[in-house]
Amino acid sequence: MKADGDLSNYVPDFLVKTPDGTVWIVETKGRAEIDLPQKMTRLRQWCTDATEASQAEGAPAYRFVYVDQSGFERHPPTSFAALVAGFTEYQDMQ
Repeated sequence: MKADGDLSNYVPDFLVKTPDGTVWIVETKGRAEIDLPQKMTRLRQWCTDATEASQAEGAPAYRFVYVDQSGFERHPPTSFAALVAGFTEYQDMQ
C-alpha cells in the first residue's frame, strides 16, 4: 500500500540465492521515497511469512537487503556478503 492508501504491485529489483539456500530480495533505490519505510516493513513481513510457510526441509529462508545509491557509491562492496554486511538499514526490523 502506498502512503496515499492506494494499493500497489511489487516486483523486486533483484533476487539472489546464496550457497546456503537463502533467497535474498535486493531492493535498490536511487532517491528517497516517502513510501520507503512502509515498503521495507511490508517486505520484512513478507520474508517472515514466506520463510514460515516453506518450513519443509531444504526450503529456502527469505531475507532482504536495501541498497541506496549514495551508500553504494561511497562504499562499493566487493562481494554479495559485503553488500549484505554493509547495507543494514531496515535490517533491525527483521
